[in-house]
Amino acid sequence: MLAIKKARKLIEANPTDAASITLAELVLALESEASFNLAEIYKLDYKRFELALEILAEWRLDRYYAKKLRLIDVSAQAAGVEPPSAAQADAPPDAKD
Repeated sequence: MLAIKKARKLIEANPTDAASITLAELVLALESEASFNLAEIYKLDYKRFELALEILAEWRLDRYYAKKLRLIDVSAQAAGVEPPSAAQADAPPDAKD
């Protein structure tokens, strides 16, 4: 199972769990290219730490992977913020304003 799918399921199953919140914040930081405190990843148990590393690897390999949009939406909902539109999420970086 892909890390993106694992993370989405974890966040959906328990959006208020500390690990879910950390992973959601990581996803949102990656998507928005914002800062993220890496110390938060070290606070996770080993299984969730490995999941965070897998997310980073998948994000690096394929930034425009179609299933990311669902994870971004779930993460934004968990964080209480508005997710980017589908058009913005799928557009290459130079096409975004």
